[in-house]
Amino acid sequence: MNDWPEGWTDDRNARYGRGSADAQPEGARAMRHVRRPTVPPQPQGYDDVYAQAPGSAPAYDSGYNTGQVYGSPQGGGRGAHGGHPGHPVRSPQPAPDWGRRVKAGSIVLLVAVLGTTIGTYFWADGKMRREVDLAKVIDRPKEGDCTTYLIVGSDSREGMTAEEKRKLHTGSAEGKRTDSMMILAACSSGNTMISLPRDSDVEIPSFVGSESGKTFPAQGRRVKLNAAYAEDGPELLVRTVEHNTGLRIDHYAEIGFAGFANIVDALGGVEMDIPKAFKDKKSGADFQAGKQTLDGEQALAFVRTRYAFAESDLARTKNQQKFLSALASQAATPGTILNPFKLYPTLGAGLDTLIVDKDMSLFDLGKMFFAMKGISGGDGTSMNMPINGTRGGNLAWDKPKMRELVRQIQNDEKVTVTGN
Repeated sequence: MNDWPEGWTDDRNARYGRGSADAQPEGARAMRHVRRPTVPPQPQGYDDVYAQAPGSAPAYDSGYNTGQVYGSPQGGGRGAHGGHPGHPVRSPQPAPDWGRRVKAGSIVLLVAVLGTTIGTYFWADGKMRREVDLAKVIDRPKEGDCTTYLIVGSDSREGMTAEEKRKLHTGSAEGKRTDSMMILAACSSGNTMISLPRDSDVEIPSFVGSESGKTFPAQGRRVKLNAAYAEDGPELLVRTVEHNTGLRIDHYAEIGFAGFANIVDALGGVEMDIPKAFKDKKSGADFQAGKQTLDGEQALAFVRTRYAFAESDLARTKNQQKFLSALASQAATPGTILNPFKLYPTLGAGLDTLIVDKDMSLFDLGKMFFAMKGISGGDGTSMNMPINGTRGGNLAWDKPKMRELVRQIQNDEKVTVTGN
């Protein structure tokens, strides 16, 4: 008896199923390219809609039912940065802290600037020739409210070659004499520059010799002002100026021909507006009227010229004031101070030949230059010492005007006295 249901047969060669002539199907084989997705464990409270009956085949799971989101490592597909499955997902890099970087860079720059500034200060301070001892000056006037400088231009040819002497028309005289002298009063009420003509008639007072230490009593000798320097140097010149004016001199600064010319060249020249053309064979001056830039050789000729003018010494002192103010105006600028290619050559050229008093600091020297600059900018007064005739061929000072001028400076008052 055939136990197969109706329509079935055990004939192994017959078709599978009723009326089929095909052979029985092959046994089940695993298909590698088709894999049933693994269903992750479901949390408690999983929605009954997606629950499967016990023993039933696992239902398809898209992955969204587990709370996975796009880009999570568990969701398959592409990662958070568009990477392919299986590739490591890189954590986002923190943004650069620019505020911190700028702060650190600023600190480094500040330290570098401070280091350079301090180094420059001590370098320049060490080059200053502090050769004048004002402690040797006796019987000094009282101190005033302003800082006063005696600025001297000497005809020193120290360190100059024969070619330089020829080029600068300096001659070859030995020693040195004062070619120009002026008092600069740096006051809060305004700066004042007073030229002292070298032909000024003055009295040589008692003094202590700068080298010998010997006391020389007053003899009532009246001489030209530049004779005091020729007789016993800067200390006697300061003593003579203080005695004849009653104004205390706080600092002394002197520069020779070579140093003056070198400073001008180091600055790249100094621009001047010359109102009238003039020539002078002795100084080498040959100038046309108008604005022009003077080099060192021309600048020295400009400040030394005296024979081209009717009032030789007074006209020359006015030119000297005008030029020194222009020089200071161009030297004391950010373009020079902050530019090492100008600052170092300028300081080197000037400090090598600049002679100052023992108490003069680089800061004091800077104040002097800025005070001169202020005068050229209109913040102050530029004048000659008031003159009232002559005495023995020398220029006699107007004593009442001079006393009032000194009183105003000592009390830091605005200067109202006018000079020649």
